Amino acid sequence: MPTARESLLDAAFTALAGRPWGVVRMVDVAAAAGVSRQTLYNEFGSKEGLARALVRREADAYLSGVERALSGAGAGGADPGERLAAAALWTVRAAHENPLVRAALTGCWSDRLPSPARPGPLPAQRHGMAEALPSPVELLGQVRDRAVTLLEGDWPEESADELGRACEAATRLALSCVVAPTGAETVADLVRGVLPPVSGPSPRAGAR
Repeated sequence: MPTARESLLDAAFTALAGRPWGVVRMVDVAAAAGVSRQTLYNEFGSKEGLARALVRREADAYLSGVERALSGAGAGGADPGERLAAAALWTVRAAHENPLVRAALTGCWSDRLPSPARPGPLPAQRHGMAEALPSPVELLGQVRDRAVTLLEGDWPEESADELGRACEAATRLALSCVVAPTGAETVADLVRGVLPPVSGPSPRAGAR
């Protein structure tokens, strides 16, 4: 059973799919979620707070998908090159399917979307400090850092210094295919083409 907070975020996302954020009304979001408007304000403080929480949730869901790809789910087993390619593929698909993810990655917020109004967190709300939204550079860095952390145990130890560069290159290639759209499978092929040869798993992988 979803919480009132999740129901409100779901209702806000659904409303955004049908009309620009500027004309979405708080009372309509509350009604669609089956809660009172006061509950909505108690949770998010304002329409801006709701918008920031919605963007934060979608960004977190995108990052969770990156982690699943990098962990090997549907990525051809444990090969780190295939896992980086799968993460790049997920990035392109997520940005294509979710306009909030695309905007968070590129920093391009159309008039239809709830763009961040100002940097930094909002005043404290019921559930702690309101969500601070990452900039595109910060989000890119989070993807790269997750890739390094999740792949380092399976990357050849003799070329460990290349791992950070490979993750950076794969992440930036994926972002370039978001900005200048191409076929989803194309980005995976591009990532495979620029990775250094991976001769086998690192000895560290068996020691975990």
